[in-house]
Amino acid sequence: MQRLRVLRAVAEHGSFNRAAAALRLTPSAVSQQVAALERGLGTRVVDRSTRGVTLTRAGRVMVGAAESVAAELEHARRQVDQLETGRTRLAVATFTSGGRLLLPGALARLTAAHPDTVLHVREAEPEDSLPLVRRGAVDLALAYHFDGPLPGQPGGRSAVEWTPLLDDPLRVVLPVGHRLADRASLGIAELAGEPWVLGCLKTEAYLRRYAERAGFEPEVRGTTTDYFFARSLVAAGMGISLIPSIALAPRIPGVCTVPVEEPAPARHIGIATVTRRRDHPRLITLVAALRQEAAAVGTG
Repeated sequence: MQRLRVLRAVAEHGSFNRAAAALRLTPSAVSQQVAALERGLGTRVVDRSTRGVTLTRAGRVMVGAAESVAAELEHARRQVDQLETGRTRLAVATFTSGGRLLLPGALARLTAAHPDTVLHVREAEPEDSLPLVRRGAVDLALAYHFDGPLPGQPGGRSAVEWTPLLDDPLRVVLPVGHRLADRASLGIAELAGEPWVLGCLKTEAYLRRYAERAGFEPEVRGTTTDYFFARSLVAAGMGISLIPSIALAPRIPGVCTVPVEEPAPARHIGIATVTRRRDHPRLITLVAALRQEAAAVGTG
């Protein structure tokens, strides 16, 4: 089990040194644990290079098995706790804007149906919350991805099951009085030469990809981790922004929003659970409640 734990850390951190620091071991000890695992299996589980280490196919299988074992142990611990307390714990991870919009109503429906549930909610971006689901540290994650796959999604028995909820189009946010503020929609190419203020590092990376396709390099004058702050900076005249629709509340004075023309960038919001727990009664209730909340947003 210790060797699998070490391999999981190596996979997560991408190097023996960083894995050793996370585990409070020496890099030599980490290397020895991985080498012992490889001898026992009769095959390599990592490829070593000057840029770090990457998992082999065998290594990915073993990491999947390690995560499955860890999730089963966590599940067993919760069952024991339930026997002791008579109450069922349900842990949920969520990103901020999605949680603010969808989670309160869904949790109210859950507690109405299962009043003995002890709820724990933690804020986490998808790159952090999806590993929590795989490890069994949380039962469900409200997460999102852009136009690629789910972040950090490995194969193996502990694979995450993704349930789509809604698409969240990104909108251009402009200061009131901007020359483009009265447009019904805008193409990304029309925004070349505009200064940008962004509320999320992932949104910045996404903007840069779309801008590259449109043939320009965006001039980013401000990057925050808060969409409300980014809109406040737009209102102050620092630049324009690209913000997901559900992060546009509450409204603030001094800005307006314009849809982006096709192909419009969007976040794809959904629910991540571990496949083996999808028949858990409280998870079934919570997933159904989140779907109801998302449907209300889509028709509201």
